[in-house]
Amino acid sequence: MSDLLYSEIETDLRAGVREMLDDKAPWASVLAGTEQDEPYDAALWRAVAVQLGCAGLPVPEDLGGAGATWRETAVVMEELGRCAAPVPFLTSSVVVTAALLAAGERELLAGLAAGERIAVLAVPFSTAPGGAAAAVRAADGRLTGGITSVADGMAADVLLVPADGGLYAVDAAEARRTPVTSLDMTRRLADIALSGAPARRVAEGADAVRAGLLTGAAMLASEQLGLAERCLDDTVAYVRTRYQFGRPVGSYQGLKHRLADLWTSITQARAVARHAASCAAAGDADTPIAVAVAQAHCSAVAVKAAEECVQMHGGIGFTWEHPAHLYLKRAKADSIALGTPGHHRAALAALVGLPPA
Repeated sequence: MSDLLYSEIETDLRAGVREMLDDKAPWASVLAGTEQDEPYDAALWRAVAVQLGCAGLPVPEDLGGAGATWRETAVVMEELGRCAAPVPFLTSSVVVTAALLAAGERELLAGLAAGERIAVLAVPFSTAPGGAAAAVRAADGRLTGGITSVADGMAADVLLVPADGGLYAVDAAEARRTPVTSLDMTRRLADIALSGAPARRVAEGADAVRAGLLTGAAMLASEQLGLAERCLDDTVAYVRTRYQFGRPVGSYQGLKHRLADLWTSITQARAVARHAASCAAAGDADTPIAVAVAQAHCSAVAVKAAEECVQMHGGIGFTWEHPAHLYLKRAKADSIALGTPGHHRAALAALVGLPPA
């Protein structure tokens, strides 16, 4: 059975990441970044990837990584989720790294682990594990086709493109990339067009892509957990100090019950997210089941927590000057990323042998 508790190393890692994010990614800074044209916060990314060494956490030490596991990576994802950090960690340090580890690709991994390069898997951000079918053709070492709604597509130095039963690495400069108006401006999307782009085949079959998407979905649950916890913490702090009719609004029974229900749901989310991370770290055969459970639950919890954050902050919660909308947009975008909750529930039913609903 997986250990759902945090180890001393994971606790220390969390403290270091949170201290850095509190310093370099306060919500006012994140909000200001959404009004800029830059696809991500380069200074914050350098701090996360290079200074803290988080980009290479699950990468073996002989490739310049930390030789850690996906459990430690999940802790980082929780903290990045807490502040809706505008960095390509999920796409590059999780999804692509997992795909390259499964493919045994060493050259690209070393650059990613060092934080020198950013790579993204060129599939729509909504693609669920086992569902990557890009409309890209390969011929004579060149790729032609298009992919829509690629997360962090504008930030990438390298594109990993599924095509004709394999996985290809393409220099992002060889692609035409068009920014897409994204709900979550802290993780931006792009449409990608390839027209005879030179490519190198790095993996055969679909196993590497599936590994990347499955691990990404597992880590996304931890991001959703961190986001939900931040929403609850901020809301509790607000209702304790906001007075109405001479008493804190948090003392009213209706709000107390809603917050208690939310706390219970987040506690359950922590359990399933930690289990998914532990299964991914151990390469457990039950990982697909654990991931389906985690995504089916954590997606809804993150959205509910963000909605309650907006509503319980009253009028200020609906304004652009308050961070609640950052959390709501990230939660909504995450809820359809790497498979919707409905998709994961259907996948879970199929995995355990239940008939379709």
